[in-house]
Amino acid sequence: MSTLDWVVLFWTLISIAAYGIYKTKQNRTLEHYLRGRSSMNWWTIGLSIMATQASAITFLSTPGQAYEDGMRFIQFYFGLPLAMIIISASFVPIYYKLKIYTAYEYLEQRFDLKTRTLTALLFIVQRGLAAGITIYGPAIILSTLLGWNLTWTNIFIGMIVIIYTVSGGTEAVSVTQKQQMAVMMGGMVLAGIIVIQMLPISFGDALQVAGKMEKLNVVSFEFDLADRYNVWSGLTAALFLSLGYFGTDQSQVARYLSGQSVAQIRAGLVMNGFLKIPMQFIILFIGVMVFVFYQFVQPPVVFNRVQTDKLRQSEYATQFQELEEKYETNFESSKLAYQEMLSAIDRGEEENVSVIKDKILTLKQEQGEIRDKTKALILENDPVAETRDTDYVFMRFVMDYLPKGLVGLLFAVIFSAAMSSSASELNALGSTTTIDLYKRSINKDASDRHYVRSSKAFTAFWGLGAILFATYASLFENLIQAINLLGSLFYGTMLGVFLVGFFMKWVKGRAVFIAAILSQACILLIHFRNGVGILGFHWEIGFLWYNAVGCLTVMFFGLILQPLVGARAKAN
Repeated sequence: MSTLDWVVLFWTLISIAAYGIYKTKQNRTLEHYLRGRSSMNWWTIGLSIMATQASAITFLSTPGQAYEDGMRFIQFYFGLPLAMIIISASFVPIYYKLKIYTAYEYLEQRFDLKTRTLTALLFIVQRGLAAGITIYGPAIILSTLLGWNLTWTNIFIGMIVIIYTVSGGTEAVSVTQKQQMAVMMGGMVLAGIIVIQMLPISFGDALQVAGKMEKLNVVSFEFDLADRYNVWSGLTAALFLSLGYFGTDQSQVARYLSGQSVAQIRAGLVMNGFLKIPMQFIILFIGVMVFVFYQFVQPPVVFNRVQTDKLRQSEYATQFQELEEKYETNFESSKLAYQEMLSAIDRGEEENVSVIKDKILTLKQEQGEIRDKTKALILENDPVAETRDTDYVFMRFVMDYLPKGLVGLLFAVIFSAAMSSSASELNALGSTTTIDLYKRSINKDASDRHYVRSSKAFTAFWGLGAILFATYASLFENLIQAINLLGSLFYGTMLGVFLVGFFMKWVKGRAVFIAAILSQACILLIHFRNGVGILGFHWEIGFLWYNAVGCLTVMFFGLILQPLVGARAKAN
C-alpha cells in the first residue's frame, strides 16, 4: 500500500478508539458500565445493532460468496424484519421492565438459577469461540494481503478492541460503532461506485452477463432442507436464528438494554430489520460486479497471492507456469464468448444466446479444473497451505485496481468491522461472566466498584482468550458460514428456553432445564451425523434449520417433561 493508504488506515482506527475512550471516561458505576446510563437513542441503537452483526467477515466473505454463488445469500435475511417485530413486541418490554443487566437474569426470575446458569454458559461457549473467529477471519486475510505476521495481526486487532472496550464498557462499544458504521458503509458504497465505473462494458451489459451466469438469482422458491439459502429457509430457519441472536445473545441484547425507552429500543430494532437487507444487497451486488469485471479482465488463477508467489519459487514453478498459460488461453476464449453473447443479446437471437452460454459454462468448468490443479500443486508444495480463496477475492481486487487512499479506506472498513463486532462480543462475555456467574454464584456481596473492576478483568480475559484462539485457529470453508454455523449450534436451545419462559407459563424450571440439555444433545448429534445418519436413519439438512429444531425440541421436551417432573416434585 502507499503512504497515503497507511495514513488513512491508522488515522481511522486510532481516532475511533480514542473517541470511544474519551466519551466514556466517566463510566465508573456498574449501571453506567454495563447499561451505558440508559441514554441511547433509537438511531444509535440501530447503528450499534447493525455494526455488531456486520463483522469484518461480512465485508470479506460476502462479496466473495456473491462472486462464487450469486445473490441468493440475501434470502438468509428475509426473516429478519419479522424477527425484529417479534422481539420488539415480546422480548423488549420484559427486559426493559425488569431493568436487567443481561438477558439471562430473566431466566432465574422465571425458572431457577440452574436454568439461568446453563443458558449463560451456552452463550459463553458459542460467543467465546465466535469472538476468536471474528478476530482470526480478517487477521489471516489482512496479514496475507499486507505481508504481516498473522500472530501480530491477531494481537493488533485484539488489543485495540480490548483497550477501549475495557475502558468504557457498553457505552464505549455503542458510541464507537456509529463512527465504525459510517466508515464501513461509506467505504463500501464508494468501492461499489468505482467497481461499476471500472467495468470494461456498460452497466446494462454487466447486468446481462450477471443474469445469464445466474449471479442475480436473488430468490429461490425450491424447498430443500439441504439448501442453506432459499425463501423457505430465510423465512423460517433463519427467522429462528435471528430471534435467537437478537433476542437471547447478550452481545446484541446489551445494545438495546441501554436504550432510553421501550419506544426508542423498538425503533432501533425496526431500523435494523429494514436496513439490513439493503445493506447486504449492496455488498453482494459489489461481489457480482467484481465477478463481471473479472470476466473481461483476467483474474489470477488463485486469489491468494502469497501461495502463488511461493509456488513460483518452488520446484513446481514450471508446472504452475503451464497451468497459468492454459488459464490465460481459456480466459481469452471465455472473454470472446461473452462478447459474442452480448452481441447476440443485442440482436435478439435467444437461441444463439443459449448456445453461447453453454459454451461459456464449458469453459468455466475447464477454468475450475485448472484452478483445482493449481491448488493441488500448492498443497504439494506446502501441505498446510490454505487453498480456499473465496474470502480473498474482494480485497485482492481492491489492492490491484483501486486508487491510492481508497485502498487504505477499504482496509479501514475491514479493521473497523472487526473492532465493532469483537468489542460487542467481549463486552457481552465480560458482563455475562460477571453478572450471571461471578456476582450471582461466586462473590455475591462485593461493592459496585469491585464488580466494575471484575467486569473489566473478565472482558480483558475473554479478549486475550479470543486472541489466543485466533492464533491457533484454522479456516472454515467460508468465514461467514462458520459464524452462522456456530450460532446455529446453540441459538435454537437458548431461544427455546426463553420462549418457554414467555409463552408456556405452566412449564417450570426443572422441566425446561432437562429439556434444554436434551435439545442441545439432539442438535450436536444431528450436526455431527449430518449426511451420515445413525441406526439406519439418514438425514441431511442445512445448518440454519438447527435453530428451528433446537427451539422446537426445547418446547416439546418441556411440554412432555413438566407433568412427569411436576408429579415427582409433588410426591417428594
